[in-house]
Amino acid sequence: MTSTTEQAGDFADLAATTLLRFATAGSVDDGKSTLVGRLLHDSKSVLTDQLEAVERVSASRGQDAPDLALLTDGLRAEREQGITIDVAYRYFATARRRFILADTPGHVQYTRNMVTGASTADLAVVLVDARNGVIEQTRRHAAVAALLRVPHVVLAVNKMDLVGYEESVFAKIAEEFTAYASDLGVPEITAIPISALAGDNVVEPSAHMDWYGGPTVLEHLETVPVSHDLTACPARFPVQYVIRPQTAEHPDYRGYAGQIASGVLRVGEAVTVLPSGRTSVIAGIDALGGSVDIAWAPQSVTVRLADDIDISRGDLIAPSANPPATTQDVIATVCHVADQPLSVGARVLLKHTTRTVKAIVKEIPSRLTLDDLSQHPDPGQLVANDIGRVVVRTAEPLALDAYADSRRTGSFLLIDPSDGTTLAAGMAGESFASQARTTVQADEEGWDF
Repeated sequence: MTSTTEQAGDFADLAATTLLRFATAGSVDDGKSTLVGRLLHDSKSVLTDQLEAVERVSASRGQDAPDLALLTDGLRAEREQGITIDVAYRYFATARRRFILADTPGHVQYTRNMVTGASTADLAVVLVDARNGVIEQTRRHAAVAALLRVPHVVLAVNKMDLVGYEESVFAKIAEEFTAYASDLGVPEITAIPISALAGDNVVEPSAHMDWYGGPTVLEHLETVPVSHDLTACPARFPVQYVIRPQTAEHPDYRGYAGQIASGVLRVGEAVTVLPSGRTSVIAGIDALGGSVDIAWAPQSVTVRLADDIDISRGDLIAPSANPPATTQDVIATVCHVADQPLSVGARVLLKHTTRTVKAIVKEIPSRLTLDDLSQHPDPGQLVANDIGRVVVRTAEPLALDAYADSRRTGSFLLIDPSDGTTLAAGMAGESFASQARTTVQADEEGWDF
């Protein structure tokens, strides 16, 4: 008979071999939407009515062949302007793997959308126009991928047909990008020369580039090793809701509902509730209408504890043997995504998992210069699409992991308390940015937490 622990391992192995989450990024007119359309079309992942609709629109525009970019640009404004505006998610599958694709915008003003699309990605495809090479937006996309700890990056050098399929053009671009991304700390970089319009090296190997012996884009996506085993990380259970029916059938039931962010929870395990630090033992775990002895990420469950402890939404339940540290001083790298600047002294809300607390931006020690990866010290503020280091003081302690250890419990959002606008996406702890910081000064208006 298979044990629950073995089932957890089987679940992780199944996810690792059958699902890949990946994001695409590229500058305007690099052909990203065409690449995605070609990928869907040539892998037989397009429904007949979708293809017929694209053919009709293409014919009405006087185009001889279907414009495959229309398969991904779903908004009317996107089709009219010929640019991608919003993140579009596509789901498709081959015989070897299932895919969730986040097609992110290329225009500089929509770089913030890439943060959304790449935040859960295992791989990022960065597109470059072979005629233009590596430009500032390419470096920005590489920086975002590195900042978000995307483990695999594919450099797709597109429009090789427009440079005569010259190997030297591809080699120069690949060398420059690989050196830049490696300096950022990207662990694996694969360069592939393609023509999305003609279909070269997207799904089928190119007949025009016999000098290239590597995989096609789809072949690489199907075979790149990806691990989804969240059970290998320490258990983290952010409480989303407290369940107390107080009915005749369940007069004393008290359960804490949420989604396990990482790790494994077991009945009988000693746990600590943060930030209070109170301890107890897991008395029961309810999942799918029944009780279980073990549960693992990313399952949604209800946890019952042996002791009555004051627990509410935003608290974190973790193993007493390996709890995260609590802090009110958050040092992190952020990608600023709002139109209004983020300035030193700004009052913000910090949302971490299910917990939202008041906070003050105490310092902005540096802003990343994308050209040479140098740090611009003490910029005073960050504007839209800037990447920089911040020091934030929170009103209440947070149980925060380093982002390098957990993308789920090491990330947070900074929010404008006046209107709920998301200001920045933050990654706690170490990053490719400088770790230097200055002394935090007391707030002059009495908001010193």
